[in-house]
Amino acid sequence: MENPFLKEYKGDITDIQLVNEAKSGNKKSLEKLILKHQPYIYNVAWKMVRNPTDAEDLTQEVNIKVITKLAQFEGKSSFRTWLYRIVANHFLMSKRRPFEKVLDSFDTIAKALDDVPDTPLTELEQQEKKEVIREMNYMCMSGMLLCLTREQRLTFILGEMFNADHVIGSEILGISKDSFRKRLSRARKDIFNFMNEKCGLVNKNNPCRCHKKVTYAIKGKAIDSKNLLYNRSEYQNFRTFIRPKADKMLDYVEEKYHELYQKLPFKKDFDKKSILEDIVNDDHIKHLMNLN
Repeated sequence: MENPFLKEYKGDITDIQLVNEAKSGNKKSLEKLILKHQPYIYNVAWKMVRNPTDAEDLTQEVNIKVITKLAQFEGKSSFRTWLYRIVANHFLMSKRRPFEKVLDSFDTIAKALDDVPDTPLTELEQQEKKEVIREMNYMCMSGMLLCLTREQRLTFILGEMFNADHVIGSEILGISKDSFRKRLSRARKDIFNFMNEKCGLVNKNNPCRCHKKVTYAIKGKAIDSKNLLYNRSEYQNFRTFIRPKADKMLDYVEEKYHELYQKLPFKKDFDKKSILEDIVNDDHIKHLMNLN
């Protein structure tokens, strides 16, 4: 699967072919088109709202919008721009999800971390619990994303995690290239400043360490060690999946923080074809699209 946010994306021809076939009533082509982009839509949603169930709901809502509006696509822009503009607008305008209400600022997450009692682990214990410690790390970093405004968050997800080209990113968000760059720079700065002041992984002088917090998180059931939410073997990370040779930031500390976000999980294969099947088999949709 190609990353649709890169300048060198070569899937436009296939997209247009599938669009034309779908508009002619070809159900299989419609399914291929949606399934081609669904992992990207889902993973943007997952990073936007943190909760996988909410991300599935957002993905389904967007799929419905895309399918019902497909007949309006006239090819005046690339399909990916048209598609992800719908995605972006929907995500920005949708109702606030539970985690967005809880983690609404960096001060909030800082207090939450301070309130979690430390239980330092020995090096041997850290090795034995490395999977749940990494889960704690991913949870914390995902929470930091929610402290950005929705506009900053979406820009950061596209630009920092998906390595979106500034031209593509600005077209999707409906802003100028300069505005996209500035918004991305501000989001990077806000997260970097927080991590540099708080996170021991970025600044070794900071006392906050994931292994010190994980015992309390397990006891409080924030982490289910037998059913990890983020750190799972079937997930790839953004750096591996999106762009294996992603450019690194030159400054060491910024490079460290950049790599941390590139290691967040990307859910490539998930059993959500049912999301699509529920839509394309709906009588109203079949009639609207003249599917066969």
